Amino acid sequence: MLTFARWKYFVILLVLAVSVIYALPNAYPQDPSVQISAARSDGVQVNASLAKKVESLLSQAKIPSKSIKVEDQGNLLVRLEDTDQQTRAADLLRPQLGNDYVVALSLAPTAPAWLEFLRAKPMPRGLDLQGGVHFVMQVDQASAIDKRLDAYVEDVRSTLRDNRVPYTSVVRRGNEALVATLGTGADTAKAQSQLRTAFPTLTQNLQDQTLTLEVPQAELQRISLEAIEQNLNTLRNRINAFGVAEPVIQRQGTDRIVIQLPGLQDTVEAKRQIGATATLEFRAVIGNEATADAAVRDRSVPPDARVYYTETKQPLLLSKRLLVSGEQLVNAQPMTDPQDGRQGVSITLNSVGGQRMLDHTLENVGKRLGIVYVEQTPITSIVDGKEVQTIRTDERVINSAVIQGVFGKSFQTTGLSAEESKALASQLKSGALAAPMIFVEERVVGPSLGAENVKRGTMAVAYSFIFALSFFLIYYRMFGLITCMALVLNLLMVVALMSIVGATMSLPGFAGLALSVGMSVDANVLINERIREELRAGIPPQTAIATGYDKASGTIFDSNMTALLAGVALYAFGTGPLQGFAITMIVGILTSVFTAVTVSRGIATLIYGGNRRKLKSIAI
Repeated sequence: MLTFARWKYFVILLVLAVSVIYALPNAYPQDPSVQISAARSDGVQVNASLAKKVESLLSQAKIPSKSIKVEDQGNLLVRLEDTDQQTRAADLLRPQLGNDYVVALSLAPTAPAWLEFLRAKPMPRGLDLQGGVHFVMQVDQASAIDKRLDAYVEDVRSTLRDNRVPYTSVVRRGNEALVATLGTGADTAKAQSQLRTAFPTLTQNLQDQTLTLEVPQAELQRISLEAIEQNLNTLRNRINAFGVAEPVIQRQGTDRIVIQLPGLQDTVEAKRQIGATATLEFRAVIGNEATADAAVRDRSVPPDARVYYTETKQPLLLSKRLLVSGEQLVNAQPMTDPQDGRQGVSITLNSVGGQRMLDHTLENVGKRLGIVYVEQTPITSIVDGKEVQTIRTDERVINSAVIQGVFGKSFQTTGLSAEESKALASQLKSGALAAPMIFVEERVVGPSLGAENVKRGTMAVAYSFIFALSFFLIYYRMFGLITCMALVLNLLMVVALMSIVGATMSLPGFAGLALSVGMSVDANVLINERIREELRAGIPPQTAIATGYDKASGTIFDSNMTALLAGVALYAFGTGPLQGFAITMIVGILTSVFTAVTVSRGIATLIYGGNRRKLKSIAI
């Protein structure tokens, strides 16, 4: 008997309603827009007077706008007719508003407010569909090696000191070796044994009281490769904080990284966040301000010290020995000191950094600790008519407070502005770059190219859909119509699910969508052919329909499960375009099984089920 439970009809109707609601935002195009925000918080405001000024500037330049509105987030959003006007407006407003405001290109949604209330959003689009930026960055491997060898020097000192081996100095000799001069009467065998355990990759050479740790070429190559991998992981963390849909971050060659950011049309902020290397360094203060003034005036800086400058340009002598750096930071949060309202960062160190800080504060209560803010930023300059990328390093002492008590892994530091605290916490939390990077290539993929790709991709899916529907209507007649209805719901469900989970649609995603349509067709072919076999065997129509669905369901599940596993493997081990294809295929497979087995059977039961005992034939 051909039956179908009523609760299943309710489920189908519910799925249909949800699919329509959450697929609907994709029917509303996004407006090319210009977003204006305050560059700093000290008196710069985004308000109605700024909106009037922007409106006047655009009117004078004869650039029509759809709307100019101050948003709840404190930004001014200017909606424009097309991308050409968007570019013209941004080029006009940047010099007029000056450095007080950040003018960025964006895409503004146009969906009705009730859809936003239901949290219905369109699918994010990939770089190939909505445009974005493409960067190629080169890692400064020499800087990574310098940084690691400097850390080795400090680790050699710590190893000798912790094992009570006296020494007079530990210095670097280029990138080739570390030279430790042991003290008179030092146990050289003990020093060699401890350093061999701590640095198994370095070779040792002892002459009198001078122990040389040679750095092999293989170790230098390993340091360079580790710098690339650490920078890759750090960039992924920073870009994930942007909320960019389906970014591509991958290694190219031995020292380059390729970054693609869909949806970002203005590269200034992206370059600042990606390329900036901000960190903190903790060093002991030597002497006081008078000592530093005298050292600078007389050019008599002690060999174990270096001159730094505070925010007020006052010199300060800090030890060359680095207590803790950004590599030992595991977490950072912006904070406000409840006592004086000063902005700062709450810091958590790893076990190594925490132990170093604990040991230092145990022995130096009452002495001062200097905190240095270090920022390395890639800058572009013009030399002989050509663009040249260099790294600018800014260092300043943000705090040199007296150590009041013993502390270790967790503590707070102040002395930054609110913007610096927020930016520093974000960069520290995402991880420190092992080495600075420079931008060697930069391309902007325009939204006009994306619009053409969307048009072609949509046309390809539409034609595949129309061809499949036409075949079914001609070959299977009434059951072809049932299949067509199931296919429409399947496509609607795929779009809705991808919109709900925020999956990115790209050109490979269109290919996955077309493939899911084909697999849904395959499932319906199995069902329809099974029903025809039952009818040829003389089975009554209603029984043939029920038997066809029952016997074909197992085969459909088995065939789709193998394809689903392939999609999961593509998503787990692939990157970028492969993941875009995989996620669309996975969602399409899951929805096609539901529509082919459940939805089409429900429609067939409505048409041919019930008490129609005299049914002699069906249109298949």
